[in-house]
Amino acid sequence: MSQRPLLPDRDPFYRAPDGFQRLPDGAVLRSRVVELAVFGVVPLRVSAWQLLYRTRDRDGVAEAAVTTVLLPHGSRPDPSRPLVSFQCAIDAVAPQCFPSYALRRGARALGAIPQLELPLIVAALARGWAVSVPDHGGLGGRFGVAREPGYRALDGIRAALSFAPIGGDAATTPVALWGYSGGGLATAWAAELAAGYAPELGIVGAVAGSPVGDPGNAFVRLNGTWFAGFAMVFTAGLRRGYPELDDVLRGRLRPRYLAMLAKAEVTPTIPLLAALARRNVDRHSDTGLAALITHPRMVEILDDIRPGAHAPEMPLFVLQGVNDEVIAAADVDALVHRYTEAGARVRYIRDRLSTHLPLQFLGIPVMTDWIAARFAGAPAPEGTTTVWSVAFARRALALHLHMAYLTLRLLTARPIQPSSPAMDSGRKRAGRRVGFIAGHAPRRTPDIRGESVLPPDVRRIPHGRR
Repeated sequence: MSQRPLLPDRDPFYRAPDGFQRLPDGAVLRSRVVELAVFGVVPLRVSAWQLLYRTRDRDGVAEAAVTTVLLPHGSRPDPSRPLVSFQCAIDAVAPQCFPSYALRRGARALGAIPQLELPLIVAALARGWAVSVPDHGGLGGRFGVAREPGYRALDGIRAALSFAPIGGDAATTPVALWGYSGGGLATAWAAELAAGYAPELGIVGAVAGSPVGDPGNAFVRLNGTWFAGFAMVFTAGLRRGYPELDDVLRGRLRPRYLAMLAKAEVTPTIPLLAALARRNVDRHSDTGLAALITHPRMVEILDDIRPGAHAPEMPLFVLQGVNDEVIAAADVDALVHRYTEAGARVRYIRDRLSTHLPLQFLGIPVMTDWIAARFAGAPAPEGTTTVWSVAFARRALALHLHMAYLTLRLLTARPIQPSSPAMDSGRKRAGRRVGFIAGHAPRRTPDIRGESVLPPDVRRIPHGRR
């Protein structure tokens, strides 16, 4: 096995060269060939590079970020090859959870979420697409900070398209955004910012699976639950991005909770969730959670990190579990409502049976089919549909069997490449084969639409623009 990679905070590759601030956003500062692996052990047979590139923080200050760029095994540069920017959930501030480290062969990143998301990345590669996987939390691990994930994702696309082995062209290469959970939130930021920040990119659509529709609500909802560690990670990331928050927290939280926040900064996600399960802020604060989140500075920050202020100009597909135990469906309903009221074109699928993690994998067929339809130039459907399960969608069984085949290849270190004409880049027949997601809903599947954020009734609505 190759030498173990260094952690990002110790690896010279991540250090921006002098004078990089004078270069344009998305400029490649440094590149290298990398080996990727399943859980750091089983080699991933694809072509992969890492790019250090110029981007910016929420205040417009220049900084460097890294994206991992992948091509299917044996692929050549091709400006017509679609590119997918896949935003991993990350859900951490610890450097071993950055995708650029966690996905590498030899990485010691047990419990890092990006390692669990390789099947989604492989699903895109198996279609013949190029994939960019940005460290959207930045080199400082500022997870959850407003707008920054969007800048880093969009500049990562710019960097990938300008990188010679990819052979991309901003004027001709079709691009899509994709992410789930924390990655869905990062995707939402990129989709909102794209028209104003990177108008030259040909972004044809964005898929936001279970996006964090209201991080402030999520913080309150998860406090004291088995998933309280997610709220802790969010707080740790925000404290890095909003330094003034540190004074607010130190004035209201007891030393033991502050020590747990420090632990959250160095611990991978899954061990952290186990260690901090059912932790309740009220037990570690003299004023309680209610007083903390109503502090004027905290209110400003929570307003800043809530997505939905700007409607994405590209079509958007949102997938959400009705009974999601991590991300409340009500918050995603509200996000979709904000987008559609602002004029966005949104296809919203609500799944009754799936919980948070299973939906990420059960939804791979409908999410990738929707992307394929956008690459094929098919009209983007709109409207909200509630289904029993996306696993029952047309073509879902065949695609799940194909995903099982891809997973077997993944685990046995076989090359990942387009395996059949049906799994190509999606530029030919996608519009005819994407089932109810890209076409019309099944005739007897009810849609949900109401005048309030939480629709009270179930009835059919048209699937055109509302």
